[in-house]
Parts: sequence; structure tokens; C-alpha cells
Amino acid sequence: MQLSKTEEQLMQYLWKLEKAFMKDLLDIYPEPKPATTTVATLLKRMIGKGFVDYKTHGNSREYFPLVKKEDYFSKHVNGLIKTFFNDSASQFASFFTRKTDLTKEELEALKKIIDTEIKNK
Repeated sequence: MQLSKTEEQLMQYLWKLEKAFMKDLLDIYPEPKPATTTVATLLKRMIGKGFVDYKTHGNSREYFPLVKKEDYFSKHVNGLIKTFFNDSASQFASFFTRKTDLTKEELEALKKIIDTEIKNK
């Protein structure tokens, strides 16, 4: 299941905070801040999708992510590769290295990462 853009933004804040009450979430939003009811609706949807849960403390809820940021991002990248690059990581890597503004140093760093992964396989 996927998150909408607004849910994804809220999820980014939850990953950053690790756990948060409604006040914490509202505080982290830039101006103009969304209404409390808007954030509550987003959280309800995200709970239903299995991305977020909460613990009750008196009348307050402390929200926390159930999905790790790395796992969510990995699933997105794999979907992107499957959908736009014919399920070919090589096509994706070729596109990524040619069509982004990576410096020579960044490309060399990527090469080191790939070389290390090759050695570990």
C-alpha cells in the first residue's frame, strides 16, 4: 500500500521525531500549519494502512511509525525500477548516473559502494 503525498510528508516528520503527540506534529510543520483535524484525518488513514500506530497516555495519543524509512524507500525504488526501467537495475543506474548532476567525486563514491557490494556477494 502507498501513501499520498500529504501522508508521506507527515510520515517524514514521524520518522524524524520517532514518536510524537499531535502537538509535536503540528509544531514541526512549516507555516501555514495544517488544521489539527487535517493531521488527525491523515493519521487515521495511515493507521488504517498499517504505517502508523499509537499509544494512549490519558486523553492523548503518542504516534509512532510502524514502517522503517529505509523499507518504504526501498519499496519505492524497486517499484520505480520495475515500472520505468523494465525491471532492470542496470537501465536505472545508467539513467541515474547520466541524467543527474553528480560530480566526479560522487560517481567515484558510488563506484566504491558498488565494488564493495560485489565483493560481499
